[in-house]
Amino acid sequence: MTDVNPLFLLTGPEILDWLRQEDPNRLATLWQRADAVRSAHVGAMVHLRGLIEISNYCIRRCGYCGLRAPHTDLPRYRLSADEILAAARQAVALGYGTVVLQAGEDPVLTQDWIAAVVHQIKMQTPLAVTLSLGERTPAELRTWRQAGADRYLLRFETSDPELFARIHPPLGTQPCDRIALLREIQALGYETGSGIMVGIPGQTYASVAADILMFAQLDLDMIGIGPYLPHPATPLGQGQWSTPAPAGTQVPASELLVYKAVALTRLVCPEANIPSTTALATLNRQNGRELGLQRGANVVMPNLTPLAYRAMYEIYPEKACISETGTQCHRCLSGRIGRIGRVPGAGPGGRQRTPACTGSKP
Repeated sequence: MTDVNPLFLLTGPEILDWLRQEDPNRLATLWQRADAVRSAHVGAMVHLRGLIEISNYCIRRCGYCGLRAPHTDLPRYRLSADEILAAARQAVALGYGTVVLQAGEDPVLTQDWIAAVVHQIKMQTPLAVTLSLGERTPAELRTWRQAGADRYLLRFETSDPELFARIHPPLGTQPCDRIALLREIQALGYETGSGIMVGIPGQTYASVAADILMFAQLDLDMIGIGPYLPHPATPLGQGQWSTPAPAGTQVPASELLVYKAVALTRLVCPEANIPSTTALATLNRQNGRELGLQRGANVVMPNLTPLAYRAMYEIYPEKACISETGTQCHRCLSGRIGRIGRVPGAGPGGRQRTPACTGSKP
């Protein structure tokens, strides 16, 4: 890798070196630099995005996800429009500026039905609306944008095409190109988010370094990075569908590696909104979210899915916070934010673009 990020001049080999770095003193420098860049470019606010998991049906057969269609033991659900609107009103009451409507790739959530829900949220609330509904057609994406959707999230999971093809079977005979789809989403005027899993079986350090450079190349507005957490009802969780990485190159699905990737992403994408993810909090329930926020992140996603459905949205097992009400989750996260000297964000908290900037290497 010889690509150079134009903002912070981190080359692929330099990113790779940081991903392999184990010296606590050197890593302390990385954390400090990432936090300083976060402070300079997105400030002290931590934006809270109210997450509403609207359906756990999915037609995909991804090798890593507990929502995959062949997982027939999973009880399935879809929220009604009224349930979604009630959760959106709760988001307003709690002071959030954004709701995220997330689902498996569920064709019953039709173009017109989603458009009507988005329109009602925009009519009844001041919220920004983020959609995370998988790989959808250009016509659907265009209609939802016209209905008022502000943002779209589609994680590319890994920029390694061979690894992606192994873990993400296509529908029918048409291969998937999520990078191209992200560019289409950007062209429609959405704020665009993507992200990766760290520690996928067969994923190398070089692959993660390439992912971080891809974030910068795509000029993403939102970037989510979380650990790969195996689900026992999936092929990867059962030790299938994976080709071992060469000796010494497999990325660990570790808390530390996620922090490194978050910090490096902040350096190469200083304006992006970067969450400290629920998956990270699942690895470290004591202070995983706080450490993520202190190492480059500036977003958290409190869950507003009704409790009756929460445990059924099982992308991976033993997810953090599945038994907390929306109010309880809000109080907990607000307290955690305050204890590290940060403040909850106000308003929709979109990306704030600034003139071209430069910075130093850690």
